[in-house]
Amino acid sequence: MFRKALSYPRAFWVLMGGFFINRISASLIWPFLTLVIYQQTGAPLTTVTGLISIQAVAGLLATSVFGSVMDRFGRKIPMILSLFASAGVLVLMSAADQIWQWAILIALYGALSPVFYVGTYAMVADLVEPEERTNAYALQRMIANVAIALGPALGGIFLASSNALSYYTTAIANVLLASLSIFLLIETLPKHKRKNENVPEAAGGYGVMLRDRRFMTFISIFILIEISTALTFTLLSVYTHENFGIPKNQFGWLLTINAVMVVAFQFGMTRLTQRFHPLLVLAGGALFYVGGLLVFGLSNLLPHFALGMVVLTVGELMVSPTATGLAANMAPAEMRARYMGTLSLTYTIGAGIGPVIGGILSDSIAPQAIWYGGALTALIAAVGFTLMQRASSNALSAVSLQPSASTE
Repeated sequence: MFRKALSYPRAFWVLMGGFFINRISASLIWPFLTLVIYQQTGAPLTTVTGLISIQAVAGLLATSVFGSVMDRFGRKIPMILSLFASAGVLVLMSAADQIWQWAILIALYGALSPVFYVGTYAMVADLVEPEERTNAYALQRMIANVAIALGPALGGIFLASSNALSYYTTAIANVLLASLSIFLLIETLPKHKRKNENVPEAAGGYGVMLRDRRFMTFISIFILIEISTALTFTLLSVYTHENFGIPKNQFGWLLTINAVMVVAFQFGMTRLTQRFHPLLVLAGGALFYVGGLLVFGLSNLLPHFALGMVVLTVGELMVSPTATGLAANMAPAEMRARYMGTLSLTYTIGAGIGPVIGGILSDSIAPQAIWYGGALTALIAAVGFTLMQRASSNALSAVSLQPSASTE
């Protein structure tokens, strides 16, 4: 698998270098964002999670717009502009201590932060042959998680000293990445697609995608997995700190466990799971999510939470590249940014729904109810993927795993 990766074009590796910088800088902030807002404003957890919903809605709307823009005019320019704009928003966040300020800034952050990420996923599909995309996305996850192995640990150290330090460091990294991208990134959208005015779906709109029942069913079920993921990466820092006194810098090591496991085992897991129907792999991965979330609900010490993270990460190793490769191969060539953008929105939607439900469960029942609710959601996803596979196994094996009929 590594030998195959070496055959990818040079532009792919330049893109992965930029993606690495983007992920390490982003992970200085996003795992701790709920906790930072909670501390800077002193607002109740339910109010704070409501702000995360604003972020999710802004991301949903912005990704819809940017997906169409990138499919018609190209990926590169929107990616660069989003980095410059994000840097300004991060600087303003460092001084925000009122809920109304955060309501504005979190909306801007939610709109801008997915753009580089979505553009990268679309570029990978542009650059890599369909039969190699699952492997390419597995490699991309490994690179991202090398970054995340470092970012949260550094972010925890920075935040223990000063919240502003993480904001400014991330802003500077965004400016540097945007500047380098101007000269090093190439535009991957084929020129004939940018000039073809006779392809209505390339010019804008999501009608074809919304009528793609296989894809929309897959997306609807996958959102349930992302709700469980969002609970972990949005509320776990607050939960461990407020209920068990686990310091922020120690919590960062839980995310490092997740990242190191992805780096160490993603290729091996992908090689194993490629032998099976992708929807069955997704169902099996969802069951590992169930196990990890149940462990969180039963935990009270850092080693217990570490065990839960290990179990949940096994599920993530199974689910993430499988889902990304499946979505990329379902996408018509002229709509890749929109399909991949919609896939990325599953986490945004999950982050908009999950933390709010988790906050309500925590405030109205018990803090541990967050994790039991998440486990139930992941279990429903496992059932959904299984039923989808049983209903469409022959058609999906013959069609959806092959490259789209759309021409390049």
